This record gives sequence, C-alpha cells and structure tokens, in this order.
Amino acid sequence: MTTLTPSDRELDLLKVMWNLGEAKVRDIHEALCPGGECAFTTVQTLVRIMCRKGFVKKRSEGRTDYYTPVYTLEKATSRFVEKVFDGALDKFVLSMLSAENVSPEEMRDLEKLIAKARKAKQENREKDS
Repeated sequence: MTTLTPSDRELDLLKVMWNLGEAKVRDIHEALCPGGECAFTTVQTLVRIMCRKGFVKKRSEGRTDYYTPVYTLEKATSRFVEKVFDGALDKFVLSMLSAENVSPEEMRDLEKLIAKARKAKQENREKDS
C-alpha cells in the first residue's frame, strides 16, 4: 500500500495551517500570500485536493467551510527522518547540530526539552502498564 505524502506546495499550505489551526480558505490565502502573490482560487483548489487526499479535514458551518490539518508536523518530520536518515534520529540530530551554529545556551535548552520529552514518555509507559 502506498502512503500519500504532501507535495512541496501542499507542505507550504500545511505549514500555514499548522500555525492557524482551523481556518477558512481566505485566512489560509492571506497568510500564504499576503501580497497577493497567488490567486485565491489556486489556494482553494489546493485545499480541496488536500481534503480529498486526507491531509486536511473540512467542517462546514452554514455556507462557510473550515479546514483543519490532519497531516501533522510530527508526521512530516518522521517521514523526513525516515527517508533521509533511514530512521536514525541520532544521525539527524548530529547533522542539525553540525550544520547550525548552536550556542551553549541553546544546547542546554535542547537538553531540557529532551529531559521533558523523556519524562513524558516514561509517564505514558507507566500509564499504559
């Protein structure tokens, strides 16, 4: 079974939608093309296609449609790590740390985030047991 993945243009829309949450096409269009660089109908067509593909879901209220992303940032990240780094999270993190100019303070912040994520995972495992 082939799993659908968003195109680059669909990812551009998803990034906007991840920030907006549930939104009308007009809101997505304004956030994606604040200077009118793309047509409203183009965005509308892309959102409808993404809905058919299952990347977003639609909720109607009267004559207004609201769209919410179903394809999450976590799914996109996981797919990237799997495709580019063969699922090796450590290689991904080391690559990012090598490519970016990360300050000691930022590394400490990352360590805190990792510790917080570790604690949450442990608590979830204990709940599931």
